[in-house]
Amino acid sequence: MSEALQERIFRLFVVNSGEGERRDLIDVFAAFYQANPTLQASAIPPSGSGECCAPKLLQYAFNHQLKPLCIAEFWWGNSPAKEIRHHGHYYGACLGKCRPILSHMLRGVDIEPQQHEKRVATTDDMILYADSWIVVANKPAGMLTVPGRLHDNSLQTIISQEIGAPLKAVHRLDMSTSGIVILAKSDAVYAALQADFASRNIEKRYIALLDGMVIEKEGVIDLPLRPDINDRPRQMVDYEHGKRAITRYEVLSHTPDHRTRIAFYPLTGRTHQLRVHASHKSGLGCPIVGDMLYGHA
Repeated sequence: MSEALQERIFRLFVVNSGEGERRDLIDVFAAFYQANPTLQASAIPPSGSGECCAPKLLQYAFNHQLKPLCIAEFWWGNSPAKEIRHHGHYYGACLGKCRPILSHMLRGVDIEPQQHEKRVATTDDMILYADSWIVVANKPAGMLTVPGRLHDNSLQTIISQEIGAPLKAVHRLDMSTSGIVILAKSDAVYAALQADFASRNIEKRYIALLDGMVIEKEGVIDLPLRPDINDRPRQMVDYEHGKRAITRYEVLSHTPDHRTRIAFYPLTGRTHQLRVHASHKSGLGCPIVGDMLYGHA
């Protein structure tokens, strides 16, 4: 389908907002990316935009003067080969196609803030160690390690403000992950420590609680990953185009409610590597408890 034909189709695809404003998809996407210029986007919405459940259900509600109270989408059927979906479990709307549309449609609708929009206050015990070269800090779950494209609240920002000097995080943890982060006080220290991480002189160990029973006491997961271009930041398994991702694991214990406490040792550093390796059916098939992106919402 040509770009011109796609544009004509999307010009005819009009969606309402909770405030009663009607806009076609071309205008909706243009307004969203104009308001968020740091996000990468094409001039034409992705193919299939507007065909997901959430926009259709909201459009029906607005067209029939109904007030949306809540909405949820769940997966029905077998898990696909590349993506992580579990039968009967709830998942959020995709970001590439639905985020711009829902940003328009949900105007005028009372909604709870996203996790990353809830500011996380600093605590007195966040700094674990500091000297002339580094600061070691405890990052709480729900906080970015470094400023994001849309949100500047982060561990790096807060600790830099607290000590009164600019710091650089040597490595990163996912927003929903808590743990220790090393921050460098100079470019030279930053480069030296990054080299240590790259050469694997520093071992990373993550402790996680998985929703399910992992029987093998230890093993290695080797699943290549790449971004889902229509649903960033979600990652997917792709044996053809993905980058190699390797994780060693060791089962620590099981709980009476059929969960597994496990230690992960990532040998590569791909985005969301541990979360995908835990959740994917070709990995452990047991998502990390509390993982809203790949787990059982």
